[in-house]
Amino acid sequence: MATLVSFHAHPDDEAIACGGTMAKAAADGHRVVLVTATRGELGEVPAGLKATGRSLAEHRVAETEEAARVLGVHRVEFLGYTDSGMAGDSANDQPGCFWQAAVDEAAARLAAILIEEGADVLTVYDANGAYGHPDHIQVHRVGLRAAELAGTARVYESTVDRDYVVALMRQAAELGLAELPPLDLETFGSPSAAITTEIDVREHLDAKRAAMAAHASQITETSFFLSLPPDAFVAVWGQECYIRRTPMVAAGATERESTLFDLVPR
Repeated sequence: MATLVSFHAHPDDEAIACGGTMAKAAADGHRVVLVTATRGELGEVPAGLKATGRSLAEHRVAETEEAARVLGVHRVEFLGYTDSGMAGDSANDQPGCFWQAAVDEAAARLAAILIEEGADVLTVYDANGAYGHPDHIQVHRVGLRAAELAGTARVYESTVDRDYVVALMRQAAELGLAELPPLDLETFGSPSAAITTEIDVREHLDAKRAAMAAHASQITETSFFLSLPPDAFVAVWGQECYIRRTPMVAAGATERESTLFDLVPR
């Protein structure tokens, strides 16, 4: 069995981007480690939070731990940076935020975990962080450097198949997708041709949905993420896509990988 380390920017990112992959890996007997750069201090503040005596960060850490339990994650770690906010936010410039972290310093923190775990596989985000969030872009930069420092050979960039999303939008009415989040399809995700790996997570959608629901402060039952009709939910969330960094897929290869692990036959 192998060890997968999945690196994310904020609480709830792991469930949305890689929840099915982590659940599948755990179910297949692999060790799964979740590392999150920040505690999501700048997320939505739920009603009644003040009365609990906990900060939003503490609340979101608890949500992450519950989501991890649902997914079968064996270890959860936070790198200790603060949330940088959306692109252009003044929080981008605050000392201590992840966006302002020196890449080598942050990478050393992650590399220490990779080395301790003897990680076989690391997931990060694509170069644009899927949709341009500063902390997501930083996950890409820091994650790739950490893999170099730790000697983690198999690195996958979590992304979204942009062309598949366009096709889904054409079927929106048929699938019951009344409202789709606003997307810049020039920069969102990656074109189909760039994607090397597609994980079929349909058997683990109950766990993925429950993990997203565990982040109730940010993902409500009426949100796009959870309110989809059953067929639409499968269509939107039933596959998770990656770009394999190393070793590179042979040039001209047309068939996508279906696993992150060499131990499982393709």
